[in-house]
Amino acid sequence: MKGQLKKIKPCNLLLLTLAGFINAFGITVFLAPVKLYDSGISGTSMLLSQITPEQFSLSLFLLVLNIPLFIFGYKKQGALFTAYSLYAVAMYSLGAWLITDVLPIDVSLASPLAGNDLLLCALFGGLISGVGSGLTIRFGGAIDGVEVMAVVFAKRLGMTVGTFVMIYNVILYVISGMVMNSWILPLYSIVTYGAGLKTIDFIVEGIDRSKAAMIVTTKPDDIADVLVYEFGSGLTKIPVKGGYSRSEKSLLYFILDRFQISRMKDIVHKIDKEAFITITEVADVFKANMEKE
Repeated sequence: MKGQLKKIKPCNLLLLTLAGFINAFGITVFLAPVKLYDSGISGTSMLLSQITPEQFSLSLFLLVLNIPLFIFGYKKQGALFTAYSLYAVAMYSLGAWLITDVLPIDVSLASPLAGNDLLLCALFGGLISGVGSGLTIRFGGAIDGVEVMAVVFAKRLGMTVGTFVMIYNVILYVISGMVMNSWILPLYSIVTYGAGLKTIDFIVEGIDRSKAAMIVTTKPDDIADVLVYEFGSGLTKIPVKGGYSRSEKSLLYFILDRFQISRMKDIVHKIDKEAFITITEVADVFKANMEKE
């Protein structure tokens, strides 16, 4: 454990502080004032803070509900992830407390920026909190304990992590509708959830994802030489055998951006009209220094 904690980076802590404050801003300025709900433990904390006495604040529930879950998931996730996550949750809670109780911002009756416009609050609340959650994931932690619950329990229940989180949120929104005696707010909260999920994808995986081309051809050397020359990047050649024809072929694995796809297809089919090409998205590309062999 001590060995892992030595790997904590001050830069990551700084960015996790920013992520926690961003998440707090989205929640307290856009969602909580109009009684919309975030997803997961964050949404649960918002609901509990609204139906309990005033001294039980959002900041308190964020700590009380999240910390045990991250500690419970310690063995599964590791010390470094747990430390980063607990720190991010603490910053989230601190930011929520500063905005609601310290700073001269009135968030008691309506959003200071969007008023009572539920659609604007749902979209911007989800987007901003998604940025905070995405930054937390990108720099080594998580800001919501329900994801840890999902990792620990989903496999035991025979479902995926995504399905577990979705079921949790559906139950949360149904309970919110029953407690608040209104289905409008939970329905708008689903808009918040969708906006947040999409934003997290953009932050974690990149807005403009790279593409991976897999090219099955009988002329790998000719195609490889031209692609490397034209695009100035390397590729990987893998020997393969046709499943139907049983003939020997090669698979070229090549990373490019969306603007290069058309040009790449023209090059490949000019050299080998029978080449088979598939294009898939890749979330992140980590490049190493390459030396020509």
